[in-house]
Amino acid sequence: MSTLRFDMRAPSIGAPATELYSAATEMAAWAETRGCLAVVLCEHHCADDGYLPSPLLLGAAIAARTKQLMLNLTILLPFYDVARLAEDICVLDHISAGRTSYVFGIGYRAEEFDHFGLSLRDRGRIADEKLPLLRRLLAGEEVEHRGRRMKVTPRPRDPNGPMLNWGGSSLAAARRAGRNGLGLLANGGVPGMQEVYEKACRENGFEPGFVLIPERDAVANLFVAEDVDAAWDEIGDYLLHDAMAYSAWNPDNTVSANLSTATTVDELRRTSASHVILSVDEARRRVAGGEMFNLSPLCGGIPPEIAWPYLERFVELT
Repeated sequence: MSTLRFDMRAPSIGAPATELYSAATEMAAWAETRGCLAVVLCEHHCADDGYLPSPLLLGAAIAARTKQLMLNLTILLPFYDVARLAEDICVLDHISAGRTSYVFGIGYRAEEFDHFGLSLRDRGRIADEKLPLLRRLLAGEEVEHRGRRMKVTPRPRDPNGPMLNWGGSSLAAARRAGRNGLGLLANGGVPGMQEVYEKACRENGFEPGFVLIPERDAVANLFVAEDVDAAWDEIGDYLLHDAMAYSAWNPDNTVSANLSTATTVDELRRTSASHVILSVDEARRRVAGGEMFNLSPLCGGIPPEIAWPYLERFVELT
């Protein structure tokens, strides 16, 4: 079993963005007929390498090319007009026939808050204001807020709306998920996170929902190669770009999964659990053991003509 993740980074060493976006939709359509369960799309803004700023748009493109593939979108809630976000979620719910779920977050990069004219210090307050409004709008309520009268059409395909989760890697994130009756789909963990989440759920009249708290050494960018040494020579620079970009955004982060402090390809290969190239034999053994594989075939802007064989090689094992 596998998932695909597309961050759409297109650094100068990689393929042009147009080629990468075309390849992402093609790969998703191809992979869903070969055992892939879901596509994961996350959101960032103002990235020099063009990191995906609009997961809703790419999600719609992928949903239109697929029939059963699940889509999981990370949305940075403070950056959205809540009525417009509810409308876009409802439309994508119909395009995808209910296959799209969401993970909301508050964001953490100052450049992004500057971009939207917001204060990083206010992110929690903004999220706490917008989340209940969003849920009411998705439930079909007409909402009056600060002089606005909002009513969203069409309604979601399912009267209960799509599955909503909260992300993050802190006790505050766990409490926010619990207070609002959302699932907790974290990107890292701290001690007591699940207990805090479950307590907040019950204190606010909700039964705890779906919880996923990854280990720090979870593999997010996995590739399979006939010759591991040759593969590192071929795609190592792209993987290093991806690793260093995340590291630069998270200089003091010691809890989130999939982070590496490597500064060379050799160091990434030796020390990183986030970016891994397996031999065919090792991958086959792990597949047989029932491991879930998280694939990022275009990681760091890998040109599609280079990326396809790695994706195809993995599928041959399953």
